[in-house]
Amino acid sequence: MQRHDVQWPAEARAAAGYAVLAAFLALLVDMAGPGLTAPRALAWTGLAAALFVILLPPRVSVAPGRLTVRGLTSTKTVHTDELVSVRWPIDVSERVSLCDEHGTRAELDLRLLLSNPPLWLQLEADARISRDHGTLPYDSPCLDRLARRIDEETAHGVFRVSRLE
Repeated sequence: MQRHDVQWPAEARAAAGYAVLAAFLALLVDMAGPGLTAPRALAWTGLAAALFVILLPPRVSVAPGRLTVRGLTSTKTVHTDELVSVRWPIDVSERVSLCDEHGTRAELDLRLLLSNPPLWLQLEADARISRDHGTLPYDSPCLDRLARRIDEETAHGVFRVSRLE
């Protein structure tokens, strides 16, 4: 069963909304100021399109044994049951990097895993399979640290909803 990022449609709509708003405001200011011309309208529209491309998040889906990240120009499929490394550097970006035996590498935002428990559960189950097959070392501290962080955030979320925090 394939699972998708449940927040992607809302994030894509928000990216489109911000781009349309930026184009509208730029065209409105230009009309009120020096006067709107066709080349300037085209330039503002192009800048709004660039803003949309920058803001549009990649679409992530997980199926047993596979994680697919679809960007605007590329699609990467990592065999999550054949992982050789899971990296989560301690820095501000909080990007999780996965690499399989075939050399395919994909990066995910930690917030994606925090907001989509089914994606995390499938990824964690596949990582256990990778450990059992011997491709992912048992002493991979990043995966254990990642599991602890997601468990902590989930517990905090439950406490917030129950008003026990």
